[in-house]
Amino acid sequence: MAKKIVNTNQRPAQAAKPKQEAIADPTPAMDPTLPAWLSDFKIHAIIIGLLAFLFYINTAQNEYALDDTIVIVKNKDVYEGFAGLPHIMTHDAYDNYYALFNSSNQLAGGRYRPLSVATFAIEQQFLGTIPASKVDSVVANAGGGGPQEKKLIKDMHVHHFFGVLWFTLSMVVLLYFLRYVVFKKNPLMALLAAVIFVIHPIHTEVVANVKSRDEVLSLLFICLTYIFAFKYEEQSDKKEKRWMLVMGILSFVLAFLSKEYAVGMIILMPLAFYLFNKYSLSQSIKASLPYFVVMGLYMLLRLQIIAPMSKDSETDILNNPYALASHSEQLATKISTTFNYLRLLVFPHPLSADYSYNTIPYKDFTDIIVWISLAVHIWLFRMFFYYLKRRSVLCFAIGFYLVNLLLICNIIFNIGGTMGERLIYHSSVGFAIAVAYFLYLGMEKIKPAATGRMALAGLMVVLVVLCGFKVIERNENWTSDKTLFFHDINVAPNSVLVNADVASSLVNMAEGEKDSTKALDDIRKGIHYFDRAIDIDPAFVSGYLNRGMAFFKLKQPDSAYYNLCKVRDLYPRYPKLSEMFFNVGVNFYQQKRYREAISVWQATLQMDPNNTLARNALAVMAQQGMR
Repeated sequence: MAKKIVNTNQRPAQAAKPKQEAIADPTPAMDPTLPAWLSDFKIHAIIIGLLAFLFYINTAQNEYALDDTIVIVKNKDVYEGFAGLPHIMTHDAYDNYYALFNSSNQLAGGRYRPLSVATFAIEQQFLGTIPASKVDSVVANAGGGGPQEKKLIKDMHVHHFFGVLWFTLSMVVLLYFLRYVVFKKNPLMALLAAVIFVIHPIHTEVVANVKSRDEVLSLLFICLTYIFAFKYEEQSDKKEKRWMLVMGILSFVLAFLSKEYAVGMIILMPLAFYLFNKYSLSQSIKASLPYFVVMGLYMLLRLQIIAPMSKDSETDILNNPYALASHSEQLATKISTTFNYLRLLVFPHPLSADYSYNTIPYKDFTDIIVWISLAVHIWLFRMFFYYLKRRSVLCFAIGFYLVNLLLICNIIFNIGGTMGERLIYHSSVGFAIAVAYFLYLGMEKIKPAATGRMALAGLMVVLVVLCGFKVIERNENWTSDKTLFFHDINVAPNSVLVNADVASSLVNMAEGEKDSTKALDDIRKGIHYFDRAIDIDPAFVSGYLNRGMAFFKLKQPDSAYYNLCKVRDLYPRYPKLSEMFFNVGVNFYQQKRYREAISVWQATLQMDPNNTLARNALAVMAQQGMR
């Protein structure tokens, strides 16, 4: 039997690969019967731009409020314009403010967010800078009235106006990101999501408080990072690919320099490639690698710049709101607080600028809200993986919400505060995507189709009008510290800071009051609110200091001295404390209470042996034989 000849040049037959099932995009494509203008980017951009601008242009009349004082009003780098940029880029955003109180980093993790502060300095360069020789004096007296105060307020109007422009630009970029990355086949869904985000009242703090420009810039550059990263993947021309990679990395760097939220991209960037480009997990990670390298370099830079948190801040209830809670209470309160964000996203009322101690009381695991919050967020995690298998846009919506929430809910990172409406800004992109998705599906289920479209259009008009009233009204609350906290004291009556700020506003009002009776009444009302703040936080240094100054203005030196002694005991290195002690001694002297005056001046020298005023006053008293 003849042997079969084997062809050695022939490759062995390979088993046929199973055919990979195509993954359908579960996001419904836009109805082709809809008018063409409903998919036109230019028209959508005009709609979004006008909404953003018109909703917030009334903030241009506002002054400074809340953290504007820390980042702008008391920041000499901003007043120096271009000259202040090197220090801004290499130091904590609050570095100059801490220096005013002989202190260092007071917040966990620090605040390295130089980009927004740099924009304030650049704007100030054209508004008029202050020479280095005078800047310390200007900063020390900022907020104290006079011609410099008028210029400061005028400059703040400009900072507000540019803030509105930045927000408007960022919303147009958000729209493009939603169209180009998230809703590729349905530009109408992208428009719905962008409108919902723009009009949401919870974002008023981000735009109306100039300091919060860091939130706006962060989201802007995160969106640009996505856009350039996806364009890089789709380009075939090598030159264009390099350009897209450079722009993507630059956007990512600027996102980090705006605020730390960009760290969430370590999860969200591969997730986007997996969901929207239909990449495998390994392909998604590979496409994200250049951005992971940038993230690592940023972390190294940040470690070099941010100083460790000062030890006394760890027990300060205003910088560590959970300092007085047990471990069980801490966890329960953090879990329940995450539910507050969802509640405000669904129904944004009432809004508050402050959620510091004791606005949100400590909770334990007997509280039903803790378990509701836990159940809701466990369900969201389950839905994330459910939609992940289906590569649904809802997976990205939930992921974007949860990842950014984990960065600010205190469960993983201590952020130095309980909660804040500005902190949900990034997460609310996920909320807007999900709402837009379900609104569109709801429209499609209503028959006939024309009725569904009319119902959706009518609903959106109602939402825009209602949110418009709420946003514009809330913007006016942000006109100044006085208007903001006089409103918010009704929302957060148990907040240390709200009570203290109302008190300070009342005492400051007395300065310009022509009616002496009214002025004294304002000071007494201010002392009442200082009392409430100190009752809530018995270690509230600023409360004792300002209450002491209020008693000094009432010419009640005994009470003033008591409060200054509390400041000395709690924070002995408080700036110019010895000068305040000396002035209280003068108040005693004017009332011919010489023994008390001598005692206070002696205490002044114990704190500051170089205080020549106290030494000279004691010498005069000795010469006159007063004891």
